Amino acid sequence: MVTLVNLRAYWRFLVVVYQFFPLIVAYARDRNRFVLFGGSRKVTPDMRVRRAGILLDSLLTLGPTFIKLGQLLSTRPDILPPEYIEVLSSLQDDVPPAPWEESRQVLEAELGPVSEAFDGFDPDPISGASLGQVYTAEYEGDPVAVKVRRPDIEKLVEADLRVVRWSLPIVRRFIGEGRAFSLENLADEFAKTIRQEMDYARERRILDEIRANFEEDDAIRIPEPVEERSGPRVLTMEYLPGTKINDVAAIDEKGIDRTQLATTLQRVYLQMIIDDGVFHADPHPGNLAVDDEGRIIFYDFGMSGQVDPFVQEKIVDFYVAIANQNIDGILDALVEMGTLSPEADRQVMGDVMELAIADARGEDIEQYRVQQIIEQVESTIYEFPLRLPRNLALVLRVATVVEGVCVTLDPKFDFIAVATAYLREEGYYEETARELARDAGRQVQQTSQALFTVPTKLDRALDRVERENLAVNIRIEDENGVFDRLARRIVYGILLSVGALSTAILYAFDQTSVVPAAVAALLTIPVVVLLYRSFRTKRGVRATPQFTRQNLKDRRGDD
Repeated sequence: MVTLVNLRAYWRFLVVVYQFFPLIVAYARDRNRFVLFGGSRKVTPDMRVRRAGILLDSLLTLGPTFIKLGQLLSTRPDILPPEYIEVLSSLQDDVPPAPWEESRQVLEAELGPVSEAFDGFDPDPISGASLGQVYTAEYEGDPVAVKVRRPDIEKLVEADLRVVRWSLPIVRRFIGEGRAFSLENLADEFAKTIRQEMDYARERRILDEIRANFEEDDAIRIPEPVEERSGPRVLTMEYLPGTKINDVAAIDEKGIDRTQLATTLQRVYLQMIIDDGVFHADPHPGNLAVDDEGRIIFYDFGMSGQVDPFVQEKIVDFYVAIANQNIDGILDALVEMGTLSPEADRQVMGDVMELAIADARGEDIEQYRVQQIIEQVESTIYEFPLRLPRNLALVLRVATVVEGVCVTLDPKFDFIAVATAYLREEGYYEETARELARDAGRQVQQTSQALFTVPTKLDRALDRVERENLAVNIRIEDENGVFDRLARRIVYGILLSVGALSTAILYAFDQTSVVPAAVAALLTIPVVVLLYRSFRTKRGVRATPQFTRQNLKDRRGDD
């Protein structure tokens, strides 16, 4: 039975295909120069930037769901190249507000008549986003902000989620197997995320939790929700006006120390991610403000993330390793977090890290920017490619956005110095040192045991060699199917030889009739084609490293 949601989804699918058709043709031509035939073509960084711009325009045209999808894609360097990440990072969540009469229907369905639910209500929204919009009102004598979900947004989102799912087979044709897996996960994750963001009851719980974590911190303000005037589609909270955090001139007029603001913002996010495990995941300037006393105000907790204790521990290790310029420590933390493949060439990755730190660092060891390091890591993530856990992607994204806000406040802001001071104050440095000492102790113990056990085992092995009773089991891993392709080529070569020899013999013995020889030759032609294709395929025996020092230098030269 075809439902209205499915009908809407079918129509939306046609609209989406129409919007993305130029990109589909471009990607098809990358595989075959003339779409159906011809060799592949090289895609330059400039081409990627232009295509990213087309993608951005298409997402904005398609509306709320696809704007959110673009924002999520901007946090996934394991799926998109750096050029796309940079362009999509500018994607704003501003859309024209819905008519007041439609919003009032949502309000009254949740809370009853507006005149009875509030003492006063301003029908002109103070901000609008893709999924909801915010109004000001008065409740029990106090000013409040009322966030209302857009009318009928659920139906549009559900139809668009179906379109995203239907589009995956098309997209998979233009990307590798690893990114196809990541894209499947992204689709499931996106559906879960956008439904959560539309659930204002969940946002209220997150708001309560983060507010409780900073209850004794006088440097920030988080609005208090009004539970009796909130529901799944309406969230009423304390109204806290302020100056946008990137309005540097207004902040200077108030005489507020911008360096202290940046330091406070950075420390708040470090506490959220490292200590509390739940964080505000959308820290762009529109969601951050400053009151007259210099306190930072946080808005919009619809997009939030959670970090489990294991990842928290590895993030600490990552920060400590960066501060100490410990390349092996950085790589170990990335591997253990699942960001870097254990099979990646550590020497190559070490070179990447050294270049990133050398470029970002000035004469003073503390004057490098963590954002530049993360950008290099993100580029490498795409090149390998890897699968990036969602919440870790959010952490990376939050780190870069926050660092950008901090540098806007103070161009000389030193993220590493603030992070290092925070880690020392909270005792993480000492804990890391104790853990390293425990690891060293275990290594010494294992080495001592080996000194006694290895000679005995070696002696037994030599006895077996002497008795000619030593068997060695060898397992060869062939993930790329190299041996399989070599075997096929050998078989094709043998069949080709047999076919050519048979043709020659038949022709030599019976030159009056060429039919038998012609039949043998025709039967040999498919073998020739298969052998030729086995050498022409891009997945041949030869391998080209995806990320080399020269590759990195070329890319840096293009930038």
